[in-house]
Amino acid sequence: MKNTLLATTCLAAIAACTDAKKETVATLPNIVIVYADDLGYGDAGAYGATRLKTPNIDQLANGGVRFTNGYSTSATCTPSRYALLTGVYPWRNEEAKILPGSAPLIIDTAQMTVPKMLKEKGYHTGVVGKWHLGLGSGIVDWNKKISPGPNEIGFDYAYIMAATQDRTPTVFLENGWVAGLEKEDPLVVDYENNFEGEPTGLANPELCKMKWHHGHNNSIHNGIPRIGFQKGGKSALWVDEDMSDTFLGKAKQYIQENKGKPFFLYYALQQPHVPRTPNQRFVGTSGMGPRGDAIVEADWCVGELIKTLEKEGLLESTLIIFSSDNGPVLNDGYIDEAVEKLGDHKPAGPLRGGKYSLFEAGTRMPFITYWKGRIEPKVSDALISQVDLLSSLAKLAGSEIRVSDSQELLNVLLGSSQHGREEMILEATSRTALRKGEWVMIPPYSGPATNQSVNIELGNAPQYQLYNLKEDIGQQKNLAESAPEKLQEMIKTYEGIRGTGTQKIEQLELK
Repeated sequence: MKNTLLATTCLAAIAACTDAKKETVATLPNIVIVYADDLGYGDAGAYGATRLKTPNIDQLANGGVRFTNGYSTSATCTPSRYALLTGVYPWRNEEAKILPGSAPLIIDTAQMTVPKMLKEKGYHTGVVGKWHLGLGSGIVDWNKKISPGPNEIGFDYAYIMAATQDRTPTVFLENGWVAGLEKEDPLVVDYENNFEGEPTGLANPELCKMKWHHGHNNSIHNGIPRIGFQKGGKSALWVDEDMSDTFLGKAKQYIQENKGKPFFLYYALQQPHVPRTPNQRFVGTSGMGPRGDAIVEADWCVGELIKTLEKEGLLESTLIIFSSDNGPVLNDGYIDEAVEKLGDHKPAGPLRGGKYSLFEAGTRMPFITYWKGRIEPKVSDALISQVDLLSSLAKLAGSEIRVSDSQELLNVLLGSSQHGREEMILEATSRTALRKGEWVMIPPYSGPATNQSVNIELGNAPQYQLYNLKEDIGQQKNLAESAPEKLQEMIKTYEGIRGTGTQKIEQLELK
């Protein structure tokens, strides 16, 4: 009798624990990160754009938290993506820099990542879109399963481009396999030498429908010259103009197939990175040429994603985070009238610099959190970085995992607190600076002040630079000499985080 009663009590307790676990999993919010590519602080209506229309991004911003001090860690894409997924400053990893399309995976498979952390809490995890964090462990055979990759660092599902749209190979990969590849026509890629008989943008400009300006004159695919060489794999080659539809379709499918459980989707847009190839439906819609049209297309993708969540009854149970990997650039390797048709639009808004730059426009991003019914609309001046997402989302998911560079700022993300970071390190092509409070300090760096190819100020100067962003958001007045005590305070904080050793300054590699 006693044994029966004990067994019944134990079973009831186990059932209660199981039910509680099921209830916890069932109530976890879905998480969607929408990550634009080269979208500037001033490229969205909610951040001051008037000529460009971005109603869907604006819907998120006006219905959620619009951060005015939200940052990527870096002014180029690979480092920012590394930090977002790992919660680690990219300058701690020498490999976290702009990668060629054949680079090995730079995230250690033993390393903690956002998807790995969320999987441990019951999430299904997926990535759709641009990857650019390396694949494999060395020389890649594109005709076999490529590993390690997204699946090995925590993603249950991955549909990606290997690197960037302007780099070979111009194919999609699904869970490690080149999608649509036929064995009879193998794909080969080389970043040093061309394959015999294959045309290039340099030798065969007559075959190009898009003309290269600098750095993009190797293999031609779909009339567009790329960085790197490739041959074969014709059945798997993408059509650039259909890329956004392809990625959007996969993102919607992922949501629909996983709506019965909490999911994490990292939806990495390719727009408005070069080559800018909007679908014909969007050509001419902005009046600003392909770059503007690509932003309109990206905004439409955001709207379609919102509609899908709403149709599936998930909008009130989904946290959406929208941001960009680095600041804007106009001429980034192709002749596409981005400069000529800019008009009075300011991609960087009131900020100085852009992509590749240590000035504010390199890393201060559109940064929005939206959760219908949970987040109250507001503008937040709190200082926050994309590197903080891992620890903050861990708190949301009930995980004890924290990463030292990643601060737990969940209440800031959800808009219930304005107390963000005190300071952060900002990075641009192996150079770093400090943001602390309302101040930014840039150490002395040799090298050109401006990248002439893209016409962007890099932030290099032979002397220290110190700016008060509250009074001088455009960084026009260097206060290093007139505020020596503040400068020394900033240097001390910077060295405490970054170290005092000589930093390795590498040549700027154009993307």
